[in-house]
Amino acid sequence: MENSYASHAPGLAGRKEWIALGVLMLPLLLVSMDISILYFAIPYVSQDLEPSATQQLWILDMYGFVLAGLLITMGALGDRIGRRKLVLGGAAVFGAASVAAAYAHSADALIGVRALLGLGGAALMPSTLALIRNLFHDAKQRGRAVTIWTGVMTTGISLGPVVSGLLLEHFWWGSVFLINLPAMALLLVLVPFLVPESRSASSASSAPSAAGAAASREPFDLVSAALSLAALLTFIYGVKEWARHGFAPGPALAVAVGLVLGHVFVRRQKRLAHPMIDLELLGRRAFGGPVFANVLAMFATVGMAVFLTQYLQSVKGLSPFEAALWSLVPASGVLVAAPTAAILAQRTDRAYVMGGGFVFAAAGFCWLTRIRTDSALWFCLTAAAIYVGGLVAAMTLANELALGAAPPDRAGSAAAVLESGQELGGALGMAVLGSVGAAIYSRDMADDALPAEVSTALPGGVADAVRETLGGAAAAAARLPEETGAGVLATARDAFTHGMGLASVGAGAVMVGAAVFSFVVLRGTSERATSEAGDAPEGGDLAPAQTGVLQ
Repeated sequence: MENSYASHAPGLAGRKEWIALGVLMLPLLLVSMDISILYFAIPYVSQDLEPSATQQLWILDMYGFVLAGLLITMGALGDRIGRRKLVLGGAAVFGAASVAAAYAHSADALIGVRALLGLGGAALMPSTLALIRNLFHDAKQRGRAVTIWTGVMTTGISLGPVVSGLLLEHFWWGSVFLINLPAMALLLVLVPFLVPESRSASSASSAPSAAGAAASREPFDLVSAALSLAALLTFIYGVKEWARHGFAPGPALAVAVGLVLGHVFVRRQKRLAHPMIDLELLGRRAFGGPVFANVLAMFATVGMAVFLTQYLQSVKGLSPFEAALWSLVPASGVLVAAPTAAILAQRTDRAYVMGGGFVFAAAGFCWLTRIRTDSALWFCLTAAAIYVGGLVAAMTLANELALGAAPPDRAGSAAAVLESGQELGGALGMAVLGSVGAAIYSRDMADDALPAEVSTALPGGVADAVRETLGGAAAAAARLPEETGAGVLATARDAFTHGMGLASVGAGAVMVGAAVFSFVVLRGTSERATSEAGDAPEGGDLAPAQTGVLQ
């Protein structure tokens, strides 16, 4: 019996492919968890390593910055050297960096190791999605696999704080990194046996020897890699700083520099014989359209996640761990919406189902506008479950459409473009929706909204903090007489909830626009994607004759 896959034939995937998918989901879960796993651990890290305020921010942000900046580079590299090789290399780097992070003895060392974790994560994420494209050639099976991929990615981000809280109750802060090791070890052992190598056709073509094959591969453009890294890093850094501190010359300059570098990168891709990004593919409705829809979905997802977390902790008074556990409740919307969307997509145009998901999300955001400081917890969580379910349903189908439209030999680059779009959408959501909420909060917390004794009882800087953030108001309230502090905190909570409501209006409006975009622009792309991409053999390490499937 042959021990290979149907990855070079358009047949149905068998049991071995699904086992391989399960193995590939392990690194994806952990990579997405690492985005949020330090949220609870940072106080313990601060106590042990004593970082400055700036170092603490970089400890939190460095992983995400490097991950976002290297996605395009790693996607293109996987297409050239082989996606399985890149997964194995990424797992090795991620595992080694996890050990180094757990035993870091200084803040600077931890920042550097977090950058290495981002490097490993960037190697893993696009490769796992690209390998799905080459393992599952049947559209229905690929749809189910992409649904699993999307669910694991979004679940990992939500699980990060919960896992962190559980570990920190029993172990030291380094345990949040060591949890990565068993999964990475399992990946290194099983992937060579379960996952066939795949790379672009021109990178694996017609060379009689290994040396000849290496010589015949597409050249890897280091200048393009540097440009994509610099453009994404500076742009996302500028947007996040803008969201965190408001408009300032530094963040605005970083955004401008990122845009200029991105323009230079795109112009360079147009001139190259073997570009890192296939601009012709990106211009197709069947690929570029779903990428844009994903940007809009992540805009709302990440932009509103910050509000929900703060509402649970600072308005409803839950502890961080309690808030993390309750924030898992909206995942119930995913459990219902994603399979329902997959079933509907088999019976009608995926664009209509995507549009329906966005409408569902808009309804959830509309519900969120009715939340007040004294609203029941179930009222808030139900609204979140509705919008999260709609968004994940739309994102799953967008991922499936885009991946189906991409030629198998460009699956790595296509997956990287998808994920880079998600990172950009998330950063923009934090900046735009966060700025809306901050502006409403500041307006509602003007001097005439606060008790007169606040300005006289608090130093100028502390009084300013009260007017800027809910956290600043909570800290200041503890320094005031009990009755005055309670009044300040109640006013601040009302102002925050008002800001969250208007940010929800903005998110809902964007979702309505995304629904219209799906109904009008993406209609009919499901069939076109299949005909344009095809599932022809891409030329990998397995011979075309090896097409048996272990059932």
